[in-house]
Amino acid sequence: MAKQPATFGAVAGFQEGYEFLNRLELSASGVHRPTRAGIGARSGLGAESIVLAEGYEDDVDLGHVILYTGQGGRSSSSGQQVADQTLTGANLELARNCTTGLPVRVVRRIQQAGGLFFYRYDGLYRITAYWQETGKSGFSIWRFKLERMPLTQGAPNSAADI
Repeated sequence: MAKQPATFGAVAGFQEGYEFLNRLELSASGVHRPTRAGIGARSGLGAESIVLAEGYEDDVDLGHVILYTGQGGRSSSSGQQVADQTLTGANLELARNCTTGLPVRVVRRIQQAGGLFFYRYDGLYRITAYWQETGKSGFSIWRFKLERMPLTQGAPNSAADI
């Protein structure tokens, strides 16, 4: 199976507010391709999308502004931060978006009554800053400040548009 080209910005056919039943449906849409990872990134190009799913204790979601914690250093069994994060892999690609100005699609996991949840595409954001700090668990983490883009602002749609 050939790898799909990178898509930065809107994905045709999916407006803000579009809801997905699960990660497989979300992945198939191209809005957020990874079925498990919270960051959809392309090595050397940047990050296409993120999912806010209450995975990292240091995340702060204020709606139009998000302080997003990079990936890595978490225990798969407890979900707690147990090691330092590095500015490599998907974290490096998020930093690349900050320097290039490429937008990131944001998807939020929405919890419903009874423990059920779904995923909602919530639009395009720009990464306006990133830095390293000590997180709540005492380990070094990478933080990314995302700010919502106006609905009317255009954005490149593929790696070829960069």
